[in-house]
Amino acid sequence: MTPEQYRNFTQTLQANLEADPNVIGLILAGSTAGKRAPDQFSDHDFLVITLPSLQETYRTNLTWLPNHEAIVLAVRETEHGLKVLYQDGHLLEFAIFDRTEISNAKINDYAVVIDRSDFAVLIERLEKQTAEHQPDLTRDLGMTPCLLLVGAGRAARGEILSGSVFIKTYALGHLLTLIAHHLPAEINDGTLDNLDPFRRVEQVYPTIAGKIAEALCLPPLPAALAILKIYSDHLDHLAAYPVDAVTTVRTYIEALA
Repeated sequence: MTPEQYRNFTQTLQANLEADPNVIGLILAGSTAGKRAPDQFSDHDFLVITLPSLQETYRTNLTWLPNHEAIVLAVRETEHGLKVLYQDGHLLEFAIFDRTEISNAKINDYAVVIDRSDFAVLIERLEKQTAEHQPDLTRDLGMTPCLLLVGAGRAARGEILSGSVFIKTYALGHLLTLIAHHLPAEINDGTLDNLDPFRRVEQVYPTIAGKIAEALCLPPLPAALAILKIYSDHLDHLAAYPVDAVTTVRTYIEALA
């Protein structure tokens, strides 16, 4: 989808919902909000707020969406949200709420484009709550080596798929959360996504991201050791850093490798 096609889709979506008296709010999120220019890989992300008791109708009857005839897949992702795929490969990620349900949302980049019930104040409050959320430092520091150990054990047992997920996804997620909250940015004009620690790491921590990318290309056991090294090299200055646990996990994985 070209930038012009993307804008046209957004405009049609907004026009469709503005013409619907049962819709009282539309909040564009992510690239759709317009704070970062969308590219050919950008999805459409948005929240729709309806009058009470009508939410499920909009989740199941998708004729309000632009070009709904070209939809090839609609998947219920959460209680409130869906992923919708078009024939040309364009993807929508959206949720339908009423006013009371909107408090379930987490939001960072956004633009309120339909507001028939003073949603702007409520969304500002949700954005502030999202930004102020602080993960548990001790938990993330502890979970990273533990999950690397579990993943290494499973890989050594022959469970390569499960072991790889523990090492390259679960443990890495905790590591990236720690990096985002406890290391200074390498590039100060980059912006991480505070809802997804895997997003835009390359724009803020290019050196560390390069090391992680190299680790992800390795087999599970060498990958676990490489991720553990990144963890220890960059986070051993933190007061809660578990020195003995890191030594134990490193020795354990080296013996398996």
